[in-house]
Amino acid sequence: MRRTRLLIFALAAVVIVGGGALIGLGMKDDSGGGGGGLLPSSLTFGDDPKPTASPTPTGPSPEELAAAKRAERARKLDAALKKYAATAPEFSVAVVDQKTGQRYSYRGSEKYDTASIVKAQILACMLLQAQDAGRKPTSGEMSLAKPMIRLSDNTATTSLFQHLGGRSAVTKCNKRLGLKSTVVNTAWGLTKTTVNDQVKLLAALVDEKGPLDSQSRKTAYTLMSTVDDAQDWGVPSVAQEGETATVKNGWDTRTADGGLWVINTIGRVASDGDTDVLIAVLSHNNQSMPAGIKLVEKVAKMTRQYLKY
Repeated sequence: MRRTRLLIFALAAVVIVGGGALIGLGMKDDSGGGGGGLLPSSLTFGDDPKPTASPTPTGPSPEELAAAKRAERARKLDAALKKYAATAPEFSVAVVDQKTGQRYSYRGSEKYDTASIVKAQILACMLLQAQDAGRKPTSGEMSLAKPMIRLSDNTATTSLFQHLGGRSAVTKCNKRLGLKSTVVNTAWGLTKTTVNDQVKLLAALVDEKGPLDSQSRKTAYTLMSTVDDAQDWGVPSVAQEGETATVKNGWDTRTADGGLWVINTIGRVASDGDTDVLIAVLSHNNQSMPAGIKLVEKVAKMTRQYLKY
């Protein structure tokens, strides 16, 4: 019996020593011989997940970076215009870059007398009336529209304004053009408008998805790109080599304003490349017409300088 017990103890000792050797071997293998004390994977415990790689940081997209740059340029333009406005007659400006979709306005909801820029609005309404009747503008209508836009002829404008139906007809037309802040006056030059509305009007004159068909848009472009040389100021001063410009300017002085001048300019600068911009600058309280022209051209050029279009 004693001998049997000794044999059992001996065998147990072998098992214990052998097991310890196996565990020791496993630790050595998993630790690469470095003594890290890790159990082999087959002997680990618990539900700890396996480590995974950290996600790669993505950062802002190219579109987001471009939008941030445009926003920064707009902030700088705001500051520059505010500084200029401190010593200049009152003005407002709006710009729509049709390539990037960027829209900018400074004092965009302030109302001004249109003076003769309302003639572009009357032209759009004439073209819409012709479309509605399923016809082209008549030769009589065009004989009034051409001097109205190219020469800013007031007599021709009054005749066409009345032919269309006067204030009520043009007001109704404004809804189709998206002009929500423009108030038409029977004395058409005293119509009130904003730069925000004026860039909407310009968009209606060129937008393929707008209210005017291709022939009407072509007619508007032809007239507004061929104004008399004496009236080729304002928006066209922004155009660079290889670019074309359309324009309709407005100017007026009234005793009610102490003889001071309203000077306005609206138009488009475009090229076959990256430029397609709508610009409206409205101003009043100018000491003279030349001074007002200098103001609106300076403001228009500042938008290009800062917005980088």
